[in-house]
Amino acid sequence: MQRIKNYGSFLQAFALKSIVEELGGEVQFVDYHPGNTLLPSDEGTGIKRKFSKGMEALKGGAPLSEKIRFISYKKNYAKNYYPYLGITDQMNYSPELDVLIVGSDEVFNCVQNNTNVGFTPELFGQQNHAKKLISYAASFGNTTTEKLKKYGVDRKVAGWLESFDALSVRDENSCKTVKELIGIEPVISLDPVLMYDYMSCGKIPENVNEDKYMLLYGYSGRFKADECRMIRSFAKTRGLKIFCIGGVQDCCDRFINCDPFKVIAYFEHAEYIVTDTFHGTIMSIITRRSFASIVRETGYGNSEKLVDLMTRLKLENRILDNMKKLPELLCKEIDYTKTDEVIRAERQKTRDYLSQWVG
Repeated sequence: MQRIKNYGSFLQAFALKSIVEELGGEVQFVDYHPGNTLLPSDEGTGIKRKFSKGMEALKGGAPLSEKIRFISYKKNYAKNYYPYLGITDQMNYSPELDVLIVGSDEVFNCVQNNTNVGFTPELFGQQNHAKKLISYAASFGNTTTEKLKKYGVDRKVAGWLESFDALSVRDENSCKTVKELIGIEPVISLDPVLMYDYMSCGKIPENVNEDKYMLLYGYSGRFKADECRMIRSFAKTRGLKIFCIGGVQDCCDRFINCDPFKVIAYFEHAEYIVTDTFHGTIMSIITRRSFASIVRETGYGNSEKLVDLMTRLKLENRILDNMKKLPELLCKEIDYTKTDEVIRAERQKTRDYLSQWVG
């Protein structure tokens, strides 16, 4: 999913590429053909979908200048950041390979209405020309066995999973789904953004040359009006500007448009961070900031992956389940000792798993 236009997708693609190269592999990214969605989508495809997303960004109470800045970020994303990954406008379908690694990200989340993904056999490694097929930290997202059965695709997906030489997933829901479908317990691996040492890679700027600010990281419009009011109130009592990255929100003072490596620098120098995304949470953790992660049960939802992540990293107490608790949670110091221990152990586990297949 290296062509999905958000920082999380980029950072995990770059991280996994870098880890494989450290193990001696030569890397190329492989593209897929999006399938039809199992759930109805009113966004459409191509230009219609882009227009819909653009209009969505123009809603809400953020300054018009910041909404325009966001649209510019999206418009120029591919031109600006694909070269870091070594990908071009030329699609790379089903090349001859020694090993095809599917993942990470929600590559197995096939019951959704995103027309950029859909129900896609290639995301399960089908129609490939590789000698070996493995996954790494792949996720079913909020797709469950029950949903697969509801739409009559459980046996098809099971057959696809059985074609893998090795399976690695990143969360308990994905592990449970694999076990229920094919009776095999996959390896559970953490996301590449945690497994690659971004903070020591030499690509993160040392500073961002900004006055004090707090960071709000999420897709445009995902933070509700009442949430934005409470975030604004917190920022005001501490004399902080609110910088938005990834999407523009009602309480945005400034939308930050920068390269993915500088995004990590903005996380590192933020006074506080509020996010409702998986990778926003991960970037908060690797930069060891004071943060709060909002778990959402409704809409697209993030509870399966986010609760699992926080539990594995011993940070369940950073989940924000009531916005009234925001000041108390953000001002509570975080002890990262146990989290660091988990990450160190998992980094070795990741390299042990991948080194069986690459290099």
